[in-house]
Amino acid sequence: MSVEAIRWKDGSLWLIDQRVLPHDEAWVQCTDAQSTAKAIADMVVRGAPAIGITAAYGLALEARAGGDLDLARDVLLASRPTAVNLRWALDELADCPPSDLLDAARQMHADDIAINQSMGAHGASLLPKGAKLYHHCNTGALATGGWGTALGIVRSAWLEDASLHVWVGETRPYLQGARLTAWELEQESIPCTLVADSVAASLMARGEVDAVLVGCDRVAANGDVANKIGTLMLAVLAKRYGVAFYVAMPSSTLDMRCPTGAEIPIEERDASEVQGHRGVTWAANVPVHNPAFDVTPAELITAWVTENGLWTPTESAA
Repeated sequence: MSVEAIRWKDGSLWLIDQRVLPHDEAWVQCTDAQSTAKAIADMVVRGAPAIGITAAYGLALEARAGGDLDLARDVLLASRPTAVNLRWALDELADCPPSDLLDAARQMHADDIAINQSMGAHGASLLPKGAKLYHHCNTGALATGGWGTALGIVRSAWLEDASLHVWVGETRPYLQGARLTAWELEQESIPCTLVADSVAASLMARGEVDAVLVGCDRVAANGDVANKIGTLMLAVLAKRYGVAFYVAMPSSTLDMRCPTGAEIPIEERDASEVQGHRGVTWAANVPVHNPAFDVTPAELITAWVTENGLWTPTESAA
């Protein structure tokens, strides 16, 4: 795998700056919890598993600097409210001695890669040969410790079947599909075609999609899924046209404290993300509503794919 997003080097955390990909490959250095939280909030790093791993390293950085770990935890938790992996990672480290936090963060990073590869194998087994797949947002190595969740399923399937093809939805307004997923697939020569989000319906209507693959930022106990804005629209379309809709769900994204999707907080991001991109503004001067996520009801989902195989809400909600 040629894509790496998170590095520990020379006593610092280094994150590939996803805001400037694919045209520039720059790295941002984090030296404490505050700079790590800023990198998370500013979207230097994004994707639920990657955010959790980054927060773990941020806590380790603060411990090495002799800082206040309770304050560091609060600062990191406040950086992104929807992705449950952030809280999960910090909860996992709650009882870890400060001297062991770096080793624990490194282990969490390694474990995430193994989890993704296992999930990839389970998901790949669901796909037909020569599958035509529609992928939303970015769920690859850039969004995780490595390999990827939904895009990890693509990677695993492609290793066994080079005839598959991926439709890459651009994923407005932040363009994670156009900028990040397309770049990842290009790095590994996995066949793909970039399309505007509004093309999804016509592709499904023509029978050009065998399955939709998405990741998740939080899954409620009843199976409702919070994921990048636009996921709900794809699920509704897939239901209409009889297309399988698969959610790649690391177990760490399951929030049993959240009964349904109605209880999941939805982050509202800055208007500038809709009004333009990288300093270029194209929108009229009107109010903007920019939710980062939406919630897809469980009844629209064909299967939840975890590192342990397929999950169903009744297994955990009963």
